[in-house]
Amino acid sequence: MIQAKNIHKRYGEVAVLKGVDLHVKKGEIVAIVGPSGAGKTTLLQILGTLDKPQNNNTFELIVNGVSLKNTTDKEISSFRNHHIGFIFQFHQLLPEFTALENVCIPAFIAKKGKKETEKKALEILSFLGLKNRIHHKPNALSGGEQQRVAVARALINDPSVILADEPSGNLDSEAAKNLHELFFKLRDEYGQTFVIVTHNQSLAKMADRKLVMKDGIII
Repeated sequence: MIQAKNIHKRYGEVAVLKGVDLHVKKGEIVAIVGPSGAGKTTLLQILGTLDKPQNNNTFELIVNGVSLKNTTDKEISSFRNHHIGFIFQFHQLLPEFTALENVCIPAFIAKKGKKETEKKALEILSFLGLKNRIHHKPNALSGGEQQRVAVARALINDPSVILADEPSGNLDSEAAKNLHELFFKLRDEYGQTFVIVTHNQSLAKMADRKLVMKDGIII
């Protein structure tokens, strides 16, 4: 599902990633752990095409069989919208829209029809236990509910992979536990592939694999 080879990244004089290799199989849940500053989020952003690796000819990045090495910004943007779902620590929901409307936004960007999109969004929100909350705006939802809306938004375009950056970092222990269990339920139900950056050791232990990053490399 994901093949990354020799990924480097520098910000000025600081080398953040120093030749990372990573292979994630379809349907696998991989947790990436390590101290702050290890390069975890930078790696996740590169895997998700939100950032680019250092411009050299030796790296490779393949997601769902597609090489992203020599692609234009427009091609990258389209690929990201159709193939990659994101879940962040802070849910990034738009406050002026309802739960249903927030979930539909990526599909509308992909130019999918309103009727089919809303039907699918309702199905996902119902699966996530939010059927009775679809018309509520974010400020009327609990933290756990907001994060489940963010999960639904990540799923709406049937992405090849979901990338999550500290997804339970802003939740209480009970909501975090429920979210972690949800990831595995989604994998079993939809065959989703997850790469999760986390400091939560309980989540990391639940994953199929736990990778440890330190000083810009996977150790």
